[in-house]
Amino acid sequence: MSSQTRADGAVDEAVEVTYREAVRLAFDDELASDPTVVLLGEDIAAAGGPFKTTEGLFEKYGGDRVIDTPIAENGFCGMALGMAMTGMRPVVEIMFSDFLPTAYDAIAMEMPRLRFMSGGQTSAPVTVRASGGGGGRFGAQTSSTGESWFLQFLGLQIAVSGSPQSAYGLLRTAIRENNPVVVFEHKALHGVKGPLVRGDTGLPKIGEAEVVREGSDVTVVGSLLMVHRALEASGTLAVEGIDAEVIDIRWVRPLDLPAIRQSLEKTGRLVVLEEQYHEGGWGSAVVSRLTEAGFSWQNPPVLVSMPDVLISHSPPLEDLMIPSVERIEDAVRTAVSG
Repeated sequence: MSSQTRADGAVDEAVEVTYREAVRLAFDDELASDPTVVLLGEDIAAAGGPFKTTEGLFEKYGGDRVIDTPIAENGFCGMALGMAMTGMRPVVEIMFSDFLPTAYDAIAMEMPRLRFMSGGQTSAPVTVRASGGGGGRFGAQTSSTGESWFLQFLGLQIAVSGSPQSAYGLLRTAIRENNPVVVFEHKALHGVKGPLVRGDTGLPKIGEAEVVREGSDVTVVGSLLMVHRALEASGTLAVEGIDAEVIDIRWVRPLDLPAIRQSLEKTGRLVVLEEQYHEGGWGSAVVSRLTEAGFSWQNPPVLVSMPDVLISHSPPLEDLMIPSVERIEDAVRTAVSG
C-alpha cells in the first residue's frame, strides 16, 4: 500500500516508519479524534512505555488521558471495564503477553460477557494490547506470544499485528470497536520498518486477513513474526520454482477462513506458521475447520509450531525453538511435494 485516496479526493502517501512508531501514531490519531479514548498501563506516561510505543503522548495529552497504573493487571483492567461502561474507550497496555493471565478475570470472564449478560443493554469497548514473542532472551516467563490463549472466550476478538501498517490499522479498528479486543504485538518487530499510510481511510475490518504476497503453488498462513519469516522464505523458494502465497492472518478471532479457502482453491496446499505450541493453537483450528467444511486437500497440510518444551534463556536453544526461515522453507517443500 503506497497511497490511498480519501473521501474528499486528497491522497494519503505512505511513509517509512518502525512498527513501534506505527503503534504510537495510531494512539496519537485516536486520542486526537476521540476525547473518550484514554490509555492505561505501567510506565506508559512520562517514561513513554516499556517499548516506547507511547513516547510523547503524556506530554501532548496530559495525565488524564495517558495514565500510569500500579503493577496490578487485574485491577486496572477491571477499572478499564468500569470506564468503558460509563462511556469511555480505554486502551490497556499489559507489558508482556505472558502477564495477561494475571488479568483473566477482567479480560476473559467480565469484558466479553458483559453485552450478553446485560441483554445488550451495555457493552465493553475496551482494547487490551500486549507485546510478546521470543528472540529477546527473556526466558520462559516472558517470551510467549499468547494469541491462542483466549480462543475459548466468546465475545472477545483477537488481533495480531504483523507489520507497521497492521499495527497501526488494527489498533485503530480495535479502539473504535464496541466490543473488547485483545491486540497482540511482537517484541522482535518493534524496530522493523515498513510503509504506513496514515489516516481514517482503509482501516482493516474486523476478521479480515491480508494477502501480503500472491502465489500459485502453496498457501502459507502466519501471524506476527512468522509473517516476516514467511516472506523471507518465499524469496528462496521462488528461486527453486515454488511460488508461495503468504497470508497475514491479522485476526485469530474471528478467523478469516473464506480468505484462506479462496487461496487454497488456487494452490491446493497449506502451511500454517505460529510461534506457539500445536495443541490449542489457532493453526490447528484453521485445519480442522477447513477439513470439517469438506475441503479436499491436494497434499496434507503442514503445521509449523514450537516443540513441547519451555523457552530457555540460552540463545541457541531459544533460536532452535522458534520456527526459523529454514524450517519454513522445509515445510513448504514438504507441502508441495506431498
